[in-house]
Amino acid sequence: MLADILKQNNVDNSGVRFDPSARTALAFVTLRADGEREFLFFRHPSADMLLRESELDINLIKKAKIFHYGSISLIDEPCRSTHLAAMKIAKKSGCILSYDPNLRLPLWPSEDAALKGIMSIWDQADIIKISEDEIRFLTGGDDPCDDNVVLTKLFHPNLRLLVVTEGSEGCRYYTQKFHGRVGGVKVKPVDTTGAGDAFVGGVLNSIASNLSLFQDEKGLREALLFANACGALTVTERGAIPAMPTREAVLQCLKQAADKK
Repeated sequence: MLADILKQNNVDNSGVRFDPSARTALAFVTLRADGEREFLFFRHPSADMLLRESELDINLIKKAKIFHYGSISLIDEPCRSTHLAAMKIAKKSGCILSYDPNLRLPLWPSEDAALKGIMSIWDQADIIKISEDEIRFLTGGDDPCDDNVVLTKLFHPNLRLLVVTEGSEGCRYYTQKFHGRVGGVKVKPVDTTGAGDAFVGGVLNSIASNLSLFQDEKGLREALLFANACGALTVTERGAIPAMPTREAVLQCLKQAADKK
């Protein structure tokens, strides 16, 4: 079903692998009154945890401009080794490495294991997207709004772009040359599931079209506003994939927001 949904949405699913002996992981999402979520996961073990290096489509990875990944695939073997191998192939072939830690503590054996696992590949990424809650966790409770905390503890020397999402308030961005803030697009939230993924999709879509955005602050700010609108539209509907907006819907949203100013 999931492979078909990808195909229906014009996503190349040729890299998808099926395991006859394991089920797809389940995530149960409960919504609070403000649209924020709580997760319960079912993996004993699930198919994604069993992905092996021999199953990687190496040519598919080599063709990519951007290789995007999270940290959940680092929790268990053999998936962890497969993840690291895929990163190595991507880096060697000139891909931009994009990392969304996507902290889900219930999946890790302990908080310490999560901290070590997430940070174990931190310095290899070209792009990192992180939330304020994740900054608190990774820095041991430091103020996520403090630029010095972000720049001294999380911005490594090889990083081209670090983005901190601030929910409805928008995002902050840090590069080697400049940093700043882009305000959010105001909407009425229904369900925040998938907002971060939609945001990242918006950013990476812009970067894939213009690989020099890291040096162009004006262009980067426009790309981040586009990404903010992607995230904003996603929270106006229930679910993750069904709520994901089209490019046309995002541009229309931005036009309406500009007209109101």
